[in-house]
Amino acid sequence: MSNTSSMIKILFIEKKRTDTPIFSSGLAEKGYDVITVISGKAAVEDLEKVNPQLVVVNAPSIRSSGQRICQSLKKQTESIPIVLIVEHEPEDQQKIDADIILALPFTLQKLLNRIRPLLPNVAKNLVKAGNFELDIDNRIVRCGDKQIVLTPRLVVLLRVLMEHKGEV
Repeated sequence: MSNTSSMIKILFIEKKRTDTPIFSSGLAEKGYDVITVISGKAAVEDLEKVNPQLVVVNAPSIRSSGQRICQSLKKQTESIPIVLIVEHEPEDQQKIDADIILALPFTLQKLLNRIRPLLPNVAKNLVKAGNFELDIDNRIVRCGDKQIVLTPRLVVLLRVLMEHKGEV
């Protein structure tokens, strides 16, 4: 991950438990500015002070469904995306005020792939054309929530095509 991810603040609601995976430390290792709180109440209180670009609720780690936490956060600000981590896939996802719901088990890479589209683009070497986004520094092309890692030669070729759309 490039150093541009360090500009992105993530408010993470999570407690360290031996029976649930912890993701906040993995995101911090990837360069994100992760602020961890241990309860929904603390998250609501710190929301304005921290001013995050994303909130992640690890519900199993705090022994909660996460629904009331998401509702409280959305009441305070609708513009900040919320990712809810749950133990089991909920039956009615429409009732939950989260932008993304992830059911355990999953890897840190899956979490990264799902949160990336929700985060502001801070990469300086980013080329956009239509639905396509080329991250030159990381050699990744994205279309919607799908992404592909490219070879250096493909990055150069795709960059030329994207910067000269309609000409080639």
